[in-house]
Amino acid sequence: MNPNEPHLKGRYSMKAMVYRRYGAPDVLRLEEAEKPAPGEHDLLVKVKASSLNAVDLHFLRASPALVRFQNGFFRPKNKILGYDIAGLVETVGKKVTRFKSGDAVFGGLGFCMGGFAEYACIREDAFMAGIPGNITFEQAAAVPGAAAAALIALHQRGKLESGQKVLVNGASGGTGTFSVQIAKAAGARVTGVCSTRNLERVRKLGADQVIDYTRDDFSLNESDYDLLLDNVGNRSVEDLLRPVRSGGTVVIVGFTSMGLMLKQSLFGPGAARKRHITWAKPASEEPTPAHAETLRDLLETGKIVPEIEKSYPLKQLPEAIRYMETEHAKAKIVIVMENT
Repeated sequence: MNPNEPHLKGRYSMKAMVYRRYGAPDVLRLEEAEKPAPGEHDLLVKVKASSLNAVDLHFLRASPALVRFQNGFFRPKNKILGYDIAGLVETVGKKVTRFKSGDAVFGGLGFCMGGFAEYACIREDAFMAGIPGNITFEQAAAVPGAAAAALIALHQRGKLESGQKVLVNGASGGTGTFSVQIAKAAGARVTGVCSTRNLERVRKLGADQVIDYTRDDFSLNESDYDLLLDNVGNRSVEDLLRPVRSGGTVVIVGFTSMGLMLKQSLFGPGAARKRHITWAKPASEEPTPAHAETLRDLLETGKIVPEIEKSYPLKQLPEAIRYMETEHAKAKIVIVMENT
């Protein structure tokens, strides 16, 4: 659309990073876009910061191809990426009671997304909470998607209990850094798997033990863990089962290929049952306000601290994505609105 067309003049009142076809980061363009209008149950949030998640890359490139069934087969239906937001409530719908204008909030927009823009609408009953006073907008923006994935994986899917031994594969990435901290906050003994350069960082997050995957293979630690959380998705079913004791649980969050994901889905549950291990089902629901409030409490008490590797202005979103894809980002990549 051309904002200079007569019938569109006056409707375009915010900047957003827009993509009109699937592809590499170069398809993203900074454009004038229509400011969203909140419904009676919605909040209009002036976005201060957002952050990158793997889902943004999947939706940008339509990879895996299943994305096309959700967001348009030939062209993206939702043209603004960005799951995470943190910002100030500008206006609220007439039936909103949880929040008011001026509140600082953070949350997730769901798979409709829209966070890489100056404004975003979010329902009052969505995954959202107030930002505690000890957290900046940038820190808050780094939390929603990654921390919710870790929280749900550990507590709902993994049934984590205090005193259990937990192994986190991919302990230095976005979800991994929250996984280590949330598990420690629950009283678990945590082993983090990461590369050499991230060993000290993962220790500082609270890991009781760290494994350098360039030197040691965690899958050789036979029957040692109550819960294995895999944030990478690059290991075979056998590799994931071997380190877990009888009665333990395997939870998978990330994946590196559709082929491996399908193999894990098809063969993992049966192989796990034979060893009296639970192969956790995929997450079946979106995070809720209760999840957001739990994360808010963990932030306020300092039990989790967002790990930010780099911040980019909105106009440099393509560069941020390229960095995330090629440099194996150590923690969260945050996108900051230039007008704030």
